[in-house]
Amino acid sequence: QVQLVESGGGLVQPGGSLTLSCAASGFDFSRSVMSWVRQAPGKALEWASVIHVDGSRVNYADSVKGRFTISRDNAKNTLYLQMTNLKPEDTAVYYCAKWPRFEAERGQGTQVTVSA
Repeated sequence: QVQLVESGGGLVQPGGSLTLSCAASGFDFSRSVMSWVRQAPGKALEWASVIHVDGSRVNYADSVKGRFTISRDNAKNTLYLQMTNLKPEDTAVYYCAKWPRFEAERGQGTQVTVSA
C-alpha cells in the first residue's frame, strides 16, 4: 500500500529556511506525479506545489512561488520541499501526497511553525 513519511519540520523564525523530505514506498514513485499540500490551523487543505514524474515540470501556489522549491530523487524514492523566507502564514502541517488524489493518498504530515 502507499506509504509516505514526511520529516524535517520544526520551529523556525520568520525569514528562516527549512527543507522537508518525504520517503515513499508501496507504489511506483518514479511514475507518480507528487505534491506537497498543507493545512493551516482552522483552514482547509491546500496544495503548495506539484512536480511531474521526471521533475521537468513544477507548479507552485501563488502564496509560495519564489520562496519554495520542490524536487525529487527517483533513485531514492524521495520528495523534497525547500522553503525559504518563511512567513508566519506558512505555519501548517505539511503533507507529501500523490497528485491529484492528495486528500486520500498522503502521509501523516510534519508540523512547520514560523514564529518569533
